[in-house]
Amino acid sequence: MARILTGDFDRLDPMDFENCDYLVVGAGIVGLAVARELNRRFPAARIIILEKEPDVAFHSSGRNSGVLHAGFYYTVDSLKARFTREGNAAMRQYCRDNHLRINECGKVVVARSEEELPALFELERRGKANGADVRLVDERELSEIEPNARTFKHALYSPATATVDPVEVARCLRNELLQKGVKIHFGETYQKRISGNRVLTSRRGISAKHLINAAGLYADRIGKDFGYSSHYTIIPFKGIYLKYMNPDKPVRTNIYPVPNLKNPFLGVHYTVTVDGTIKIGPTAIPAFWRENYARMENFSAGELAEIVAREVQLFVTNSFGFRDLAFEEMRKYDKDHFVELATQLVKTIDKQGFREWSRPGIRAQLLDTRSLELVMDFVVEGDRESTHILNAVSPAFTCSFPFAKMVADRIPQV
Repeated sequence: MARILTGDFDRLDPMDFENCDYLVVGAGIVGLAVARELNRRFPAARIIILEKEPDVAFHSSGRNSGVLHAGFYYTVDSLKARFTREGNAAMRQYCRDNHLRINECGKVVVARSEEELPALFELERRGKANGADVRLVDERELSEIEPNARTFKHALYSPATATVDPVEVARCLRNELLQKGVKIHFGETYQKRISGNRVLTSRRGISAKHLINAAGLYADRIGKDFGYSSHYTIIPFKGIYLKYMNPDKPVRTNIYPVPNLKNPFLGVHYTVTVDGTIKIGPTAIPAFWRENYARMENFSAGELAEIVAREVQLFVTNSFGFRDLAFEEMRKYDKDHFVELATQLVKTIDKQGFREWSRPGIRAQLLDTRSLELVMDFVVEGDRESTHILNAVSPAFTCSFPFAKMVADRIPQV
């Protein structure tokens, strides 16, 4: 039984610490995938995963749409471009190997006007450059793929896009790791670094030869404990989906609008989940504290002060169009407006069928405090003693397996 540590933590006897080779902070999809990769490479290593919640995937990993992206949104020189296509294939294979559900629904990106066609063509160019299976289709071909989708002249078709159940995948990884001897401390919170790689949790001290920070919404804070993330901070954005509850199935394919390529949000779109549920969303509403899911849930006065001050700065400067984004996203609390955005993508749908909100999710979006710009790609910092995954935003779920290999390549055998 782990005991609660009290007193002068900086003077704890080394015998009071639980020792391990690798300590992974965070049991979301990235933390689990990194632990799996380390176990694969170093099967004799002692690995501990520290997770403050009672199970895996309680936050972003378990609240995302479950879409396996194909890799056409991202510039060729980005890590996202490098990993999405490979990650899509790896996650599909993992689901097949472990008899997990997968919906091979595909995806179309539709244009609402002639002004959106250049961005649509740019997505095709990026997709081809990234090796993704994408192609432009005309309105006739689109009607064969998704009869209810509406577009202006052209659409982009991605047959490799699919959906899975992210919680099901994460729990399968959890079980695999436990069977291979990896320890997971659930309900245990990282509190602070004491010295070196000796850290204090809410239940014990842990001494690791190498620490991997995969803490999502709190990755920047832990990074700062180790001297990293010096010019980064997390800005949380709340994402909510609205489910279609009528018995009919008016959409069979994921339908997306042409996004604004200057920011990482993809706009309100249709997702067909692994069980065939149709939902629209998500929002990208600026949140006021890191786990600001609903009302005063997980309220933190310190986080409120810090994040609101930063958001006021972004609002005043309108950096990366934050002011415009905030106004537009806040309008999505109006259900009629939210649904209207989705109806622009289809020929016909019963607006009254959208009746049930999904669980909110929070996107842990990294902000560069020097430029006041959102960081669009993955960010990993560290040294021989610790590795800090500071920005693992969408499509981190799709990219998780090859991304974990890249992270493991940076970590020495201890």
